[in-house]
Order: sequence, then structure tokens, then C-alpha cells
Amino acid sequence: MIKKRISKMLLGLMIGATLLSGCAKKDGKDGQVSGNGEDKTSDKEFKIGISQLAEHPALDDARRGFEDGLKELGVNAKIDFKNAQGDIPTATTISQKFANDKVDLIYAIATPAVQSAKQVTSEIPILFSAVTDPVAAGILDSFEKPGGNITGTSDESPIDKQLKIFNDLDPSIKKVGIIFNTSEPNSEIQIEIAKKLAPKFGLEIVSMGISNINEIPQTMDSMVKKVDAIYTITDNMVASAINIISEKAIANNMITVGAEDSHVGGGILITDGLSYYELGKQTASMAKSILIDGDKPSDIAVEKAQNTSKVFNEETMKKLNLDQGNTAFKDATKFEK
Repeated sequence: MIKKRISKMLLGLMIGATLLSGCAKKDGKDGQVSGNGEDKTSDKEFKIGISQLAEHPALDDARRGFEDGLKELGVNAKIDFKNAQGDIPTATTISQKFANDKVDLIYAIATPAVQSAKQVTSEIPILFSAVTDPVAAGILDSFEKPGGNITGTSDESPIDKQLKIFNDLDPSIKKVGIIFNTSEPNSEIQIEIAKKLAPKFGLEIVSMGISNINEIPQTMDSMVKKVDAIYTITDNMVASAINIISEKAIANNMITVGAEDSHVGGGILITDGLSYYELGKQTASMAKSILIDGDKPSDIAVEKAQNTSKVFNEETMKKLNLDQGNTAFKDATKFEK
């Protein structure tokens, strides 16, 4: 009897050990924790649809940063990239295709792109970037608790830092012009913020709206007669014609400050702003949290750019006959193409 009991006990211990060993040997292919407690990336190939509103340097950088970030984080992704070329109905068609294809995640770049994605699915996780105020745009409930299936990164610029640059460059500047797309909610939000902050720096904001890119040259010709300097906000239509704006400003010996570094690449004098490439990488980290770590978009707070940097265009500086010793250029780096 004693031998039989011992045999049964040994058999039970062996079965238990086998079961425990089986659990500990999870290889992490589905984002599980392995037996040694290490968090492994997934070997699964995820289908990600990227919907980009338009083609211009800022949005292109956000996409490149996202794709590079996924690779650096070890996320195995098959990317389906579509560009709406500035057409909102096309953006909706793109999002519908992604929904029909049952992609694992949609990355929507710019406000109309994410609004279109929201219309077609409430189940597929959606991440956005290049959106200034997703709450005001009706995309989510709050920055802290997005709710639903959407979250992402905001491209809200440090407008106060940027307006201060005008004071540093030339204290005689009083009127600052902003050109904006009347159909872009993000632009109106930025103008409201700029108008509230401007008196702090002794400035007045003069804004002029456009409805299509072909209006920019004529609008700039009118604007330069009314203002002392130009401020380029994060507006997709403006970004698409940044070279025209910078050339017109230089021709009128007018100082320009941009909201982000791709504006400087297009000839704007200087910015103390964000990098869309880094913002894209930041969003990629959120994608890993959703796809591999199993976090829900509704529980992931919207993030703003973690770092900003001061960058200037040396060629524009020289054309405007400005001294690099000016306070505005302190700690600034030359834009490198």
C-alpha cells in the first residue's frame, strides 16, 4: 500500500511539473512573457494601413518616423500605404478599404484622415498624428482618456516660444501675418491660441484664409503689405506651398518663423518646434503597446511631442542679412537636408 501511494504521489508531481514547464516555455510569439520573465516582441506579421491626407515634408516625415520606429521596436508589420492627395472623399475610401481588409491597425496622418477612419470603424485600433486638437476636432473625448478605438500624438506647437522669436530677431516687429486653410480646423485652433498669446509679446496677429493652394501667391502679395513678419503654422495646405511663402517673404526682406522644422527646410528662417519624424516614432511606440502589449487605445492618453528643437535656415539668414550672433539663434542648429 505504501509503495502504491508513493507511486501515485510521484506520478502527480511529474504531471504537475510537466504542466508548469509547458506554461514556462511560452515563446512570446503572441506577446506573452517567457519563462525567464523577459518581454518578447511578437513574430506575428501585423497588417497596418497608413492613410496620409497629402504629400508634403511634414506628413511624409511622420510616416517615415512611424515606419522606422516600428522596425526599431521589433514590430513585424506589413504596411499598406495610401495617400489621399488632399482629397477628403478619397481619404474615406482609403479607410473603408482598410476596414474591409481587416487590418490590425490604421495609422491616420492629419485630422481629415483620422476623421475619415473614425467614420468607417469603431473596432479596428486607430492611431493618429499631425492632429493639433483631437478633442476640438470631435475625434475623441479627452486627451487623458480618449475612449473608443482611437488615440495618437498631437502636433500642438509651442506657439509662445515661436512668437517670442520675433521679439528676439527684431523688436520693431508689431504685426505678424498668418495664412491658413479655412477648411482645416487645426489651423483655426492655432490662430486662436496665437491671438491670445500675441499681446504678451507686443504683437498683433493678422490672419488671411485661403481655400486652395493656388490662392497662396496672391494672398502673400497682399499679406506682405499689411504685416512686418510671417508666421507659418502647422497647416497642410500651407506646408505644401512653403517654398512659395518663403520666397515671397525673402523677396520682401521679411522675417519668417515656422511651427516645425520641415518649414525651415522649405526656406522659412527659424523655428523652435517639433520634428514630425520624431513624432512618428513616438506614435510607433503606441502601436507596439496596442499590437504586442495588448493595451487598448481607450486607455492610452494622447501624447504631445516629447522634445522640441531650435533650427534655422542659414541660406535664408544670409539673404535677410541677419547676424547669427542674434539672441534668436542661440542654441539653434543649422537645418541639414
